[in-house]
Amino acid sequence: MKKLLLISILSIGLISCGSDKKEAETTVPTKETSTETSVSNEISLKGNDEMKFDTTKFTVNAGQEVTLTFTNEGILPLETMGHNVVVLEKNADVAQFANASAKAKETNYISELYITDIIAQTKLLGPGESETIKFTLKEPGKYTFICTFPGHWIAMKGTITAI
Repeated sequence: MKKLLLISILSIGLISCGSDKKEAETTVPTKETSTETSVSNEISLKGNDEMKFDTTKFTVNAGQEVTLTFTNEGILPLETMGHNVVVLEKNADVAQFANASAKAKETNYISELYITDIIAQTKLLGPGESETIKFTLKEPGKYTFICTFPGHWIAMKGTITAI
């Protein structure tokens, strides 16, 4: 009798679990994805205390002026969580540039050894600060941008594609 009762309870439990799962699967909305890439020479970029840029890919028109506005949305002080944006030449060795810059505290983490690799840069920004810079990517191609505060470039990097 106890076995029959236990089997009945387990069967009801399995049936009810199965129907909930099926219902959950049918009520989840599908997410549409777009394959279109928007092209704009007006870039708005934000950094935060989690060492992340809010956007890591942009497409711009080569040969036309780009306006990039960068905002540090973090709350931690500049000395511990400052951020900048440095746009590098296509052929720059990003790791070499970033590692040299991480040692250049006296120049706001921009290495003078590789200054020719820089197309454009913001200053090092503290919490709530913002800066707008203008530059032109003369040739089509992919250009890397990074934050040079020590250790940030590994997570804070992205690509600007000029077409």
